[in-house]
Amino acid sequence: MAKANTGRRDQRRTAASTLGQSKDVIRQRGEVVESLPSSMFRVQLTNGHVVLCHISGKIRKHYIRILTGDRVVVEFSPYDLTKGRIVYRES
Repeated sequence: MAKANTGRRDQRRTAASTLGQSKDVIRQRGEVVESLPSSMFRVQLTNGHVVLCHISGKIRKHYIRILTGDRVVVEFSPYDLTKGRIVYRES
């Protein structure tokens, strides 16, 4: 009789599929106010706060240019709301 599978393969699949999905992020829309050195930007959010942001890896990979005045979507960690990551540029 065949040995029963322990389900370890299924555990790896579910861990890999949730690897890129973080549920502990806060998303806000904003406008780029200032461009700083090292791909950093000051972004004014819709609620009036100004935060320091860097560009996400996928935006860098696809050479998407971010300029002053662009509307962007920013992700924050709930632990530090003063720094964020630009994940999308709205056209």
